[in-house]
Amino acid sequence: MSNTLKILALLTMILLSTGCADERSSAARATEALSRELRPADADLAALYIRSCRSCHTVAATGSPLTGDAAAWAERMDKGMNVLLDNVINGYGGMPPFGLCMDCDAAQFEALIRFMAEPAQASVAP
Repeated sequence: MSNTLKILALLTMILLSTGCADERSSAARATEALSRELRPADADLAALYIRSCRSCHTVAATGSPLTGDAAAWAERMDKGMNVLLDNVINGYGGMPPFGLCMDCDAAQFEALIRFMAEPAQASVAP
């Protein structure tokens, strides 16, 4: 194969792989943007969410599962609510103890977790 064809093939592969990466990052950006729009329908729960959860669970760079991204939450939810509550109360990875909600009780934590783990279309408050 000539050098010109080799260079052309290499450039084609680079362009194709860049296109795939752009699609993934575009989808990730869309998921992140959607997560920022979600709020619990209950006003009291929404206030707790905005105050304590939103700053991490709407920013992909934090590594926390995004609100409304049911796929990212699925593995965590499979561990069971008791494990998730323990993680919130004691801290887990980069999440501080109580997830920055020192006045939340177990029922509120559970409601917040369930809200964040719901698929986005089911989570949009009216």
